[in-house]
Amino acid sequence: MSAVPNSSANPLIYLASASPRRSALLAQIGVAHRVAPVHVDESVVAPEGPENYVTRLAALKADTLWDSLPAEQRLPVLGSDTSVVVDRTILGKPSNEDDCVRMLQLLSGRTHQVHTAIAVRTGQGSDVRLSVSDVTFRDLSKAEMRAYWQTGEPVDKAGGYAVQGRGAIFIRHIAGSYSGIMGLPLFETAELLAAHRIVSGVQG
Repeated sequence: MSAVPNSSANPLIYLASASPRRSALLAQIGVAHRVAPVHVDESVVAPEGPENYVTRLAALKADTLWDSLPAEQRLPVLGSDTSVVVDRTILGKPSNEDDCVRMLQLLSGRTHQVHTAIAVRTGQGSDVRLSVSDVTFRDLSKAEMRAYWQTGEPVDKAGGYAVQGRGAIFIRHIAGSYSGIMGLPLFETAELLAAHRIVSGVQG
């Protein structure tokens, strides 16, 4: 674990994620934090469904970082995990161009779900919230799927696309949390942090 401080000198929490999007979203709502990525086994454990999968991984990330911190350095830890789900099948990150095209073909012209779980770990244990959003894609051609892969954007994205990037042009409709689709549902995050008295209301 290597903690990389953000602009705040007085962090309230650790963020157990390397995602710059999650860090930016926390900063957006004024939550001072330090980024401290962890590596965990993200394999699906059969027969768990997508809801159990993302909540388990969010809690696992938070717990893993918490356990690695010396007692004197401990702050509340926020873990998060996001999965794109179609027909109850969890889509991970594409391994290559053909895999990305396969995923985008599954999403083309259809509505899928994005599950994002967040977990807070403190000395009292873990607490988890789940956000589920519906995303509807327009029909995509194979040529634009391959052109999209060449931009480099899909490489590290669940489901092979980024809602906040060029992938936005594929999306006809969203029902749910835009920030949740990005990787950190801000309503649920603020609610969870407030429940643990880590933050309260709008941060200055």
